[in-house]
Amino acid sequence: MTASGLPMTVSAQGLPARVRIHEVGARDGLQNEKTVVPTEVKAEFVHRLAAAGLPVVEATSFVHPRWVPQLADAEELFGRLGDLDAAMLPVLVPNDRGLDRALALGARSVAVFASATESFAQANLNRTVDEALAMFAPVVARSKEAGVRVRGYLSMCFGDPWEGPVPLPQVVRVCRALLDMGCDELSLGDTIGVATPGHVRALLTALNGADVPTDRIGVHFHDTYGQALANTLAALEHGVTTVDASAGGLGGCPYAKSATGNLATEDLVWMLHGLGIDTGVDLTALTATSVWMAEALGRPSPSRTVRALSHKE
Repeated sequence: MTASGLPMTVSAQGLPARVRIHEVGARDGLQNEKTVVPTEVKAEFVHRLAAAGLPVVEATSFVHPRWVPQLADAEELFGRLGDLDAAMLPVLVPNDRGLDRALALGARSVAVFASATESFAQANLNRTVDEALAMFAPVVARSKEAGVRVRGYLSMCFGDPWEGPVPLPQVVRVCRALLDMGCDELSLGDTIGVATPGHVRALLTALNGADVPTDRIGVHFHDTYGQALANTLAALEHGVTTVDASAGGLGGCPYAKSATGNLATEDLVWMLHGLGIDTGVDLTALTATSVWMAEALGRPSPSRTVRALSHKE
């Protein structure tokens, strides 16, 4: 570490010059909290993340409050973010009703959430994989008609707690279906954190073989087995330039109990900056934001970089 508290930069060949970090802490992170975080705290969290230079901050989810009570304040929260560019604030929309709510508030970027496995589709959406895709098709079509950008999340791309390792063709089929219905970007989710770098490379190669371009792919790794950064590096070596991460390592998955936290944004930024990869993120400001949120939640951040830079054990 240098005297400035930043890593020494040693560039590596074959890596992208810039990576776009898709920050998911405010939605994917906070939806897993046992207690409901006050709306004003969430709003300040989003504003702090944007001020730290994150280009995309996923704000909330327009799901029914019965399923995710922590995000029942979606309308109120989005209304408090009117000073930010709506295009940088994606929201999750599970169905037509969710899309109606989002569009009414001026959302300009939305996401649908599919599964590569039947077991998780039933647990998360109470539908088969194909039934879920059929539900999303009109949502995507209406979004595109409204000029709204659509991201397609795909869970359980590498392993499923009920089904075990997920065959590559199974993942490729659903990815292809999401692109064919009009999604602008895919996010490949390692929901229970079982991926390894070789598995990541194999899936990305298989997707390319099915005419899924690398520049339409983002990766979303969980750190259950400590592989999230290694998997991210494998994806970068393949040419991926969009990486999901969660400030302070917040989050998991409420429907997959073996899922631990997301890749911490600070840990990701430390690695990327050390490799000479531009992110536009101020690591000092981001760390301060995660320390502030950890205090609001009443527990220390799981991010190793946050702990190191804030001098807290």
